[in-house]
Amino acid sequence: MAKQKESTTLKPLGNRVLVRRLEAEESTKGGIILPDTAKKKQEIVEVIAVGPGKKTPEGNEIVPAVSVGQSILIDKYSGQEVTINDEEMVVVRGDDIIAIVER
Repeated sequence: MAKQKESTTLKPLGNRVLVRRLEAEESTKGGIILPDTAKKKQEIVEVIAVGPGKKTPEGNEIVPAVSVGQSILIDKYSGQEVTINDEEMVVVRGDDIIAIVER
């Protein structure tokens, strides 16, 4: 019998957010197809999971300003890259989120 592959989930802690990079452009405006090594990392990402937030020294909770499914803009070199179920994702701090992208 074949063993089923286990599925892994990741729940961010504190003020952390799990995101998935959106697909980079496959070609330039002139039609030149780019190899994977030439594609730049996308700073616009999709929120997959959100941590509960953090507490101030006074004990007040600060909840993240983003929710699952939103597109957000993050700092270019921020976060910890992780592989979950053969998919590349990034865990970023709430402070690394620059803006919510509305389309």
